[in-house]
Amino acid sequence: MLKRGVLWVLVFGSLVFVISALAVEEVIEFNPPNEADIPNNEFGDMVKYGKSLFRDTQQMGSPYIGNGMNCSNCHLDDGRQANSSPLWAAHGMYPAFRKKNGHVNTYEERLQGCFTYSMNGTPPDSGSKELTALIAYSYWLSGGVPLGKEMHGRGYPELDKAAQVPDTQRGRQVYSDKCVICHTENGGGMLQNDRYVFPPLWGEKSFNWGAGMHRINTAAAFIKANMPFGQPNTLTDQQAWDVAAYMNSHDRPQDPRFDEGLEHTADEFHQHMCSYKTASDGKYSK
Repeated sequence: MLKRGVLWVLVFGSLVFVISALAVEEVIEFNPPNEADIPNNEFGDMVKYGKSLFRDTQQMGSPYIGNGMNCSNCHLDDGRQANSSPLWAAHGMYPAFRKKNGHVNTYEERLQGCFTYSMNGTPPDSGSKELTALIAYSYWLSGGVPLGKEMHGRGYPELDKAAQVPDTQRGRQVYSDKCVICHTENGGGMLQNDRYVFPPLWGEKSFNWGAGMHRINTAAAFIKANMPFGQPNTLTDQQAWDVAAYMNSHDRPQDPRFDEGLEHTADEFHQHMCSYKTASDGKYSK
């Protein structure tokens, strides 16, 4: 009887261990390659061009860019930094269905969407040199990442629900204390030699109302994990929620999907946590 009891304990313990191991979500860590590892050939030249466009997207000019933003403003360290929506964690997850446009998107189409919304411009054509370069850079950065696997550091870390309802007045104070030195009092960003060294957060030169960053929860997650610049995770969760609400309480360029008036566009495309109906007056519409 004793032997049977010991055997039962061993079997039961093993089953608990296996079940527990299966219940733990696999976390895959990844370190992107260094610039020195870019190959010295035609492909490497395209990767370098893609990195150049990603870092200084403004060089593309009109009609591709309609504001003062660069890709690297929302994807820090040239798309390398974990928890800043890094390219290496996104590339291998496409093709994928996107609720935003209701169909399966290729990675190329996903990049084109960034030009439409975050850059408030017109996306380069499919197969163009510019899109090919950006895809080549993403592909190279993600070398070694398993296809279709959720990588640790993808996107922005989701915040817990705010303990208090996000408040723009508290957010104004956080902005004054922590953000104004780079983004200026009016949220217009910082220009140097006619180039933005820190991006505009609202107004005519910022991302439009269709960009993902106009969502308060998305902005709060980005801010918490990455801001103030060089001081990530120094704000409390509540401060991140509040300053995100303040930032996105200001007007910005109209959603390119605008149709049949503000109410219809809000009902069709803005059933999420945002200030579209209260802050959007079409002042900066294209």
